[in-house]
Amino acid sequence: MENGVYAPTTEEHPAAGRGSRSGLAAFFHPERLRLPHLVLKGLQLLFSLLAFICEEVVSQCTMCGGLYFFEFISCSAFLLSLLILIVYCTRVYERVDAEAVKLSDFYITLCTGLVFLLASIIFTATHDRTSAEHAAVVFGFLASIAFLVDFVLMFLDRRRQGEQRKPEGNTRVEAAQPLNVA
Repeated sequence: MENGVYAPTTEEHPAAGRGSRSGLAAFFHPERLRLPHLVLKGLQLLFSLLAFICEEVVSQCTMCGGLYFFEFISCSAFLLSLLILIVYCTRVYERVDAEAVKLSDFYITLCTGLVFLLASIIFTATHDRTSAEHAAVVFGFLASIAFLVDFVLMFLDRRRQGEQRKPEGNTRVEAAQPLNVA
């Protein structure tokens, strides 16, 4: 085996080229989101998951339509917020159009916030007043607030960026000579 056919297959220092981050942390890049958006995305994820878990604890209901709608919306909100967070914080973001991701996030956040608010209102009106249902409703409203505040911040950012792209005011340039000179 000493004839050179078999070369060593492992590197002596594999982590040297990667820097200080290793393992799963090497694939996680939260710096693409500013701190307020990152915190709000985390809260959206947490509150929608807690709303879903509290709703799943409910063992019986008299008017189940509101419960089922809330269940669907809370689970969907959790999965959508997880997906958006994964796209922003991994290398997937580098492989897709960044503007398309931001635009998708903008509309997904708005729609999810409004529908979650509606589901929370409907569930509030139809629940059986158990402690698990109360907790689910509270987390539903908190998730709705997190989604809608994130939307407002994104809206203000987009508006600010739009104003920066416009030229400075409507300044008129006076003509040195009139155009209809005889």
